[in-house]
Amino acid sequence: MKSESISPVKSLSGPVEVPGDKSISHRYAMLAALADGTSELRNFAAARDCHSTLACMKSLGATVDVHGTTVRVTGHGLHGLKSSWRTLDAENSGTTIRLLSGILSGQSFRTKITGDDSLQKRPMKRVITPLREMGADIFARDENFPPLEIRGGTLHAIHYQTPMASAQVKSAVLLAGLYAEGATSVTEPAATRDHTELALQEFGATVRKSGHTITVEPNPTLRPVSLDVPGDLSSAVFLIAAASLFPDSNLYIANVGLNPTRSAILDFFQQMGAAVSVLNLHTKGGEVVGDLAVKGARLKGGLIAGDLVPLLIDELPMLSALGPYTEQGIEIRDAQELRVKESDRISALADNLNRLGAKVEERSDGLRVEGRGAGPLRGAEIDPRGDHRIAMAFAVAGLGASGETRILDSDCAAVSYPTFFSELRRLSE
Repeated sequence: MKSESISPVKSLSGPVEVPGDKSISHRYAMLAALADGTSELRNFAAARDCHSTLACMKSLGATVDVHGTTVRVTGHGLHGLKSSWRTLDAENSGTTIRLLSGILSGQSFRTKITGDDSLQKRPMKRVITPLREMGADIFARDENFPPLEIRGGTLHAIHYQTPMASAQVKSAVLLAGLYAEGATSVTEPAATRDHTELALQEFGATVRKSGHTITVEPNPTLRPVSLDVPGDLSSAVFLIAAASLFPDSNLYIANVGLNPTRSAILDFFQQMGAAVSVLNLHTKGGEVVGDLAVKGARLKGGLIAGDLVPLLIDELPMLSALGPYTEQGIEIRDAQELRVKESDRISALADNLNRLGAKVEERSDGLRVEGRGAGPLRGAEIDPRGDHRIAMAFAVAGLGASGETRILDSDCAAVSYPTFFSELRRLSE
């Protein structure tokens, strides 16, 4: 098991580009496999999760060619997928298994899909319920956990009201809706990331939005595309946080996806007093893209609760680890979802913050991290529990601690950002 040593630094400076956006890469890969022809996807995410999706689409009959960060996917139309002779492996990717369940529900064959030990503990009932309502037969361990066996077929349209804000549930239903008899709608209690809707439109599907209700028309002819995947804002967050810790930082992050349903994190950073400027804003492939200039700042801290939680769900580990460096600390409420991510993130955050000497109160739906008044952090051995975001969040926290911080199982960062530790060293030299 590889580990990384993090030593205190004085600043982060220089230009950097983060890997392609994971959420967008997953969706482009799936829809390209349903299009009629060859799509070229540039700056495709290097993350293992997204390559799990590519492997699944290849097993289902699409042709996949990977050349560095350029991926070419040849599909055979909406009804061109074929039965896989082996069980599909989503590995650690919840996005892969949940979104692909929607697509597989509309096929005329049976498919089994599973994942690693971590994924097999993550709940699937939230997508199983609406897909069964549409007419799919889905079998799961204890009615909730992978492996899943999906017997697809003719689906009927539904209007589904999601009990919780979840882009993955919404996306699974909309993707199944491509195969339904009639228009399928999803109404959310709060807005979630809209990459699926934007990607569907880019590939030629008809999508309508009214308030928090999204509707997709069935049986479109999906066209092949040539698209650039924007840089992953969720990966950029770790660099923004690191640069913010030190007064002399001067960081420039180019070509970052700034989709309004994802950029709430920038608003929150600015509310905390972070010095983040957005430059060269433009739209590409339906997605908003721009550059970020980051300088050091004195962060105030803040509260994340209610409707803000689903908008910041991926960024909560980094914000929590920043808590001891802020004036007021960080408090997170209404985030039970963190308990069933790649790890129990609430428990992992509380444990590792305690190791660094932070003052933290763990709660059932979040945590309260005291600010800088509780005292400085000291280096420690960090156990990320195989969770990429925990590993990267505490690498950043370690930059400002006294002494060495050792991140165990640091390879888990490759799930989303394979070059994270080397980039962190380069920018802090």
